[in-house]
Amino acid sequence: MVTESTGREVPGVRPPQTKNPMKQLLQLLAVLVTVAGRPPGFAQETQTLPFLPRHIYESRDSLQLDQAASEDARACLAGLVWKVTSFQVQCEVSDRGDALVRFPSPIPTGDAQNDSVSMEWYLARDEDGKPVTASAVVVVHESGRAMTVGRIFARGLQQKRMHTFLIHLPQYGKRRNRQVPDTDNILPLMRQAIADVRRARDAVSVLPWVDSNHIALQGTSLGGFVSATVAGLDTGYDSVFLLLAGGDLYDMIQNGQRDTARLRQRLQKSGVTDDELQKMTRVIEPTRLAHRMDSSRTWLYSGKHDTVVPLRNASVLARASKLTRSHHILMNANHYSGMIYLPFVLRHISDRIAGLQKADATSQGHPTDGQR
Repeated sequence: MVTESTGREVPGVRPPQTKNPMKQLLQLLAVLVTVAGRPPGFAQETQTLPFLPRHIYESRDSLQLDQAASEDARACLAGLVWKVTSFQVQCEVSDRGDALVRFPSPIPTGDAQNDSVSMEWYLARDEDGKPVTASAVVVVHESGRAMTVGRIFARGLQQKRMHTFLIHLPQYGKRRNRQVPDTDNILPLMRQAIADVRRARDAVSVLPWVDSNHIALQGTSLGGFVSATVAGLDTGYDSVFLLLAGGDLYDMIQNGQRDTARLRQRLQKSGVTDDELQKMTRVIEPTRLAHRMDSSRTWLYSGKHDTVVPLRNASVLARASKLTRSHHILMNANHYSGMIYLPFVLRHISDRIAGLQKADATSQGHPTDGQR
């Protein structure tokens, strides 16, 4: 079952009761097919963009840094921020979703292909398949090259009638070149990823049909770590949802299994020393900025039996960001079997966003949908 960190059961789906891995896989695939299906009224993608009034939009960074509470936080921010400027957002034909949204990375690396940030746009639509004005979610994918989980989140939240944007992290998707990044590039690419995800909020905000009053951020695994650091930069995103993420990156890389173990082996093979690893992880360590998160608008979903991002690392992030128990959701799963909870997580995210929108509209004196 899914529980809050209090141990109280949260309504949702239950994990398979069988230990038969094949049956578990079949049940998992059934969930994936259900979640990833096209929403009602969704038309096949075409080679034109007739739904857009124009294809190029002007935007500007909204990054706002208040005075950090500690010297360490200020030092961390200094290594992550960029000069605020105006930039263009362009929509193109895409082989995924309804359109491909592009904008320049605020921290370029000199690789033109990688420095053009790309996002797959999945339009919120009505029953007739027509675009509707709705809130938006920027989805940050996991470490897998196929970005499968990210696309499932994008499709699943689109079904909840929200505009979703699957951002391709540096050297993923449309941004990938033929060269495999070496260990020397990991830190610059992670810094770029953090900046790109924050700028994505401002790129999304100028697009038609996007209700810029609420733009959310959702990240899974690698995307969750990136999103956690983004959430500590400022409160640009109106809500944040972190899945299978945590803090104390150095400890996690040293002790984590499977995905993190492979990263550890790769770093060791490349000759990265322990001292160098500590310095690298410290630059992008989310707990250094976690106290700057809006804990009332942030949720963390963790697997009790996760060995890739152990629960102790998730708890480190939860404590650093001062998440209440109802904002740290524990799932009876590991890093991979947690996929069976996707229907619950998708519904939970949708409900939280709807609740925040209603509360914000009420506080501002605007009528909610039920009052119109």
